[in-house]
Amino acid sequence: MNATVLAVVLSLFSAVAYAAAAVAQERLASRGSESGALRLLGSGAWWWSVALNAGAALLHVAALKYGPLTLVQPLGALTLVAAVPLGARVAGRRVSAVEWRGTALTLAGLAALLVTASGPAPETVLSVPQAVGVAGATAVLIGALARRGTRPGLRHATASGFASGVASALTQTVTVAATDRSDSLLSAQVIVVALLVAAFAMGGLLLSQTAYRGGLGAPLAVVTLANPLAAAVVGLSLLGERLQGGAAGVLLAAAGAAIAAWGVVTLSRSVPEIPLLADDHEEHPVAAVLALTPESAAYEPSLLPQQPNPGHLTAL
Repeated sequence: MNATVLAVVLSLFSAVAYAAAAVAQERLASRGSESGALRLLGSGAWWWSVALNAGAALLHVAALKYGPLTLVQPLGALTLVAAVPLGARVAGRRVSAVEWRGTALTLAGLAALLVTASGPAPETVLSVPQAVGVAGATAVLIGALARRGTRPGLRHATASGFASGVASALTQTVTVAATDRSDSLLSAQVIVVALLVAAFAMGGLLLSQTAYRGGLGAPLAVVTLANPLAAAVVGLSLLGERLQGGAAGVLLAAAGAAIAAWGVVTLSRSVPEIPLLADDHEEHPVAAVLALTPESAAYEPSLLPQQPNPGHLTAL
């Protein structure tokens, strides 16, 4: 199988797994804003989302072995496309016309990027000084985005996207260095970059968990756009990756990126209506349960068992 085709197939499976994890994370985060780290560690559902993220990450690593960053990372937008039907299925509703339109635009833009970003399997890797420099600059940027202030969800989502994009670039360095070179797997380059990958991957996961507290649509869209942007900057500036087709290829890639971004924004702005029952026009029971928050439930005292009337025997 052609290396580019293999990279695309692996990216597709990775996007579906990431989408399932994102939907699970959003449901957990929406249950309350006071969910601390210790509470999450005791949640089996959270560990399932971590497992899905881990599986998706492994598929993503394999894709990075066979395709350049400028090809693999934009395909991460398929995570949002896959999250639309998954989220609708969980909420017990149908995919809206706006969501279908956003999905079509995203896929059309990705198709244009797929043509221009196709290239040989990666060979160039980041040196240790380059990896440390990229990590330092990204850490400073993430620190600025994660500070307290307005729109914390979108800022944390942007920081998560940058962290994940840089983690992918560093992962590609580890993968290529460990498989295509005669150096030991315990070389300084592999160990240092692998530690940086672990730090940015976990940071991106925690930042996304925080971002999803306000809902899935807009934060996931920002993560989806920021991730390939960060990876493309590293790939084009430090790894020698180039777009195919010369000037025409650059224009096609720019048009594809704009269309895909339009689709992602359309998906993030779509607010589906809660389906109604035909008989009594009440809220769909599944959607109503998903919409509940801890603060919405009124306190009711627990009921005490009624004592039998004096002089009466209870039935056995």
